[in-house]
Amino acid sequence: MAIKLLMTWDIRSGQEQEYFEFVVRELMPGLQRLGLEPSDAWYTMYGSREHPQIMAGVLAPTRADLERILQSSHWQALIDSLGVFVENFQYKIIPARHGFQL
Repeated sequence: MAIKLLMTWDIRSGQEQEYFEFVVRELMPGLQRLGLEPSDAWYTMYGSREHPQIMAGVLAPTRADLERILQSSHWQALIDSLGVFVENFQYKIIPARHGFQL
């Protein structure tokens, strides 16, 4: 059964252009190299600062595969690089379903 890693974060003020370039050039290809399949991404343009600005989901074949990826140095390096452009990074592991998930 596929498993989803659901990630949320906020873009640091003044880092928007660099952030979007990083996502396209490094984050998404890096996640795919780790064996994660991008499934969805949500960007909140307007709304409360009580909720994350970005939500992104990636799929892994199994929970064991995902746990192995999350323990890898490649994952940590990718998330450290993302941290230059974002704040409030969080993630959770959930069973994969079609459509919007929280």
